[in-house]
Amino acid sequence: MTQVNPDTGARAPEKPLPPPPLSHAPDEHGRFGPYGGRYAPEALAGALESLERAYAEVCRDERFWEELRAVLASVAGRPTALTRADRLTKFARSRVHQGRGATIWLKREDLCHTGSEAINGAMGQALLARRMGKSRVIAETGSGQHGVAAASAAAHFGLACEVYMGEADAERQALNARRIELIGARVSVVPSGGLKDAMTEAMRDWLASSESSFLMPGAPVGPHPYPMIVRDFQSIVGREAKGQALRALERMPDAVVACAGRGMSAAGMFFAFVDEPKVKLHVVDAGGRGSGPGEHAAALLRGEPGVLHGSYSFALQDEAGQTLATTSCAAGLDYPGTGPELAFWKERGRIQVTAASDRQALDAFALLAKVEGILPSMEAAHAVAEAIRIAGEMGAEEHLLVCLGGGGDKDVSEAARLIGS
Repeated sequence: MTQVNPDTGARAPEKPLPPPPLSHAPDEHGRFGPYGGRYAPEALAGALESLERAYAEVCRDERFWEELRAVLASVAGRPTALTRADRLTKFARSRVHQGRGATIWLKREDLCHTGSEAINGAMGQALLARRMGKSRVIAETGSGQHGVAAASAAAHFGLACEVYMGEADAERQALNARRIELIGARVSVVPSGGLKDAMTEAMRDWLASSESSFLMPGAPVGPHPYPMIVRDFQSIVGREAKGQALRALERMPDAVVACAGRGMSAAGMFFAFVDEPKVKLHVVDAGGRGSGPGEHAAALLRGEPGVLHGSYSFALQDEAGQTLATTSCAAGLDYPGTGPELAFWKERGRIQVTAASDRQALDAFALLAKVEGILPSMEAAHAVAEAIRIAGEMGAEEHLLVCLGGGGDKDVSEAARLIGS
């Protein structure tokens, strides 16, 4: 209520309303602050509006979420473990002064069916596709983890599945390419392409087949409402981790770490904590082999705002706005952009963005295998590498959670080659 000065009759200025919680984004236009939105061909307007209406309906339908929870429990293997990494903690503490170093915990998404967190979004989107009457799903993949998850979810719900994969990724992630085909999906290799080109071809396919097909992106990217939909399905990771931490620690963790890339791990892990200001959130970009153009894939750290694949976010681009080439030992991070929600959190100062180089990720990949007997995906190894550094800067009474977004079986041959060279 406005206050009035009884002597002068002047009205005191009203107190400004506090900004809405970060978790309330996006708005009705699909905007996360200035980011997000819908930048898509007019021919896709109807398909996107239909998807937005369908998702609004399922958000009010508890039966949909009950079925999804049951599928994730019986098929995907949720909940996944939260593991205290004692030997990794000991290693981190050995690098700093005595009495320092947080306890490191791993959220074990590598234990999911198909080997990664990607199964969460794939199952949710496949269930939504079936509800919309679609008979086919279209996915893109870099590391192959989302491709395997999409193929598995499609098989579970009786849907056809086509997975687009860049030629270079199909070669370095040959194991997952074969797994996708064995599950019954079709792998369409994009000649001389990477993850960006696979996403482009998947969207082109959907443009021609949206009446019968459902586009199933593996990360919270693309035109609205995809960033919100994928984020919501992936948020089970952070919600589980938050509850597990409260039971194990009887309080919130002090910090949470996830890799960046297009944002699947970070959005899924951070969403449950984003409105908890005492919990520090660290996101780790793909530093590649250097800081020059074409030497890395650190779009969130070194990119500029721009439009890529239907959404306004951070992207690696030249002065003319052309997308730059990227390099990373992690196929799933080898992409020139990131999700709009991560861009929003960065702008608001809610996340701290750093990068791990290929060398650091490879060292962390080998280290975690040796000290904990766990093979992380090369993508998750970026988060492990930075978590070791961050933990060393924290107190011994503090606790740090790492999103271990996937397993590293797919990376064994490539890691051995890179370590050997």
